[in-house]
Amino acid sequence: MKPILTAAVIAALVGAAQPAFAQNAGQIARVRGGASCAGCNLFQAGLSGLQARGLNLSGARLRQADLSLAVMNRTRFSNADLRDVEAYGGVFSGSNFSGANLTNASFVGTYLEGAAFSGATLTGVNFSGASLRGATGLSQARLNQACGDEATQLPRGLSIPRC
Repeated sequence: MKPILTAAVIAALVGAAQPAFAQNAGQIARVRGGASCAGCNLFQAGLSGLQARGLNLSGARLRQADLSLAVMNRTRFSNADLRDVEAYGGVFSGSNFSGANLTNASFVGTYLEGAAFSGATLTGVNFSGASLRGATGLSQARLNQACGDEATQLPRGLSIPRC
């Protein structure tokens, strides 16, 4: 005897196959309003120019988000997904990027002084013109996976390949 698939079962199976990764507009609005949102889905969020201090965005999905010209000092991005983020000209001094995935992110001209990068994935990150003085958790081996230029400011003793 063959099982018969009803329209309801087929619809449920098709719905289950759809990815549940779309951005959450309500969560994005909360962050735009200056609220913390640990673990939130901020995929492709437009946060350009945001001015918020000390937010907790730990574990948040910020993949492909626009953080350009944002001022987010002392924000916790630990274990967050920041792949392909655009953070041109942002200010993130004292922020925590520990364990975050920054693959292919653009931090061109970004102020990251005193930021923490312990365990962060830096593959393909563009730090051209960025200020990373006083940043912690950086190693030469991990910086060799990123790139910068002659204007990139690094902690003493470290260098970065040219983009």
